[in-house]
Amino acid sequence: MIEFRNLTKVFRLSGRSKVVAQNINQVVPSGVAVALLGSNGAGKSTLLQMIAGTIRPTSGVIRSTGSISWPVGFAGSFHGDLTGSQNARFLARIYGVDTDELVAFVDDFAGLGTHFHLPFRTYSSGMRSRLAFGISMAIDFDTYLVDEITAVGDQAFRTKSSRIFRDRLHRSGAVLATHSMSQARELCDAVAVLDRGQLHYFDDIEDGIAWHQANMQAVANA
Repeated sequence: MIEFRNLTKVFRLSGRSKVVAQNINQVVPSGVAVALLGSNGAGKSTLLQMIAGTIRPTSGVIRSTGSISWPVGFAGSFHGDLTGSQNARFLARIYGVDTDELVAFVDDFAGLGTHFHLPFRTYSSGMRSRLAFGISMAIDFDTYLVDEITAVGDQAFRTKSSRIFRDRLHRSGAVLATHSMSQARELCDAVAVLDRGQLHYFDDIEDGIAWHQANMQAVANA
């Protein structure tokens, strides 16, 4: 379960304010996969990072039960001078999982080859995302936070990513930020639309998608 209580997040830069969340109150039930929709710049990635605890809200709180992943695809917790393998071992120890099993899984899944044993700072953005996704999928979380990760890599990797993510959803919930309506329909049970600081939650996928698309059209026509 994830609960937002009066959640507010405002960025201020050069005298201007950007409101990501404005007094949001919402409960996301345990075991539910939620498609997080919204326009570019609405703050979906920021909301995921607030849920993960890597960004602090301006005010209000987020309460949760069970274990929650870092945003899949977000590599901010990795050390640049450590290799991919060493970063994987470090996170395995933090989360209390078998280090050798996790490293073997990530090495096979991410497909980084010799780069897996090179410093993380030498990785391209795509390689960083593949490593982050592989480590996330190697650890059993009650809720996965996902930020468009299946867009990374070639078609074979995207297919493999979708397949393993669907497998994880058989026993876990998720908040999946996406621009793909087909992905929302395929993977999720509910929809949350982040729009101008408000979060609109829909138990019915089609209702949520219809509201989001109508809202996007209205903005385009304004």
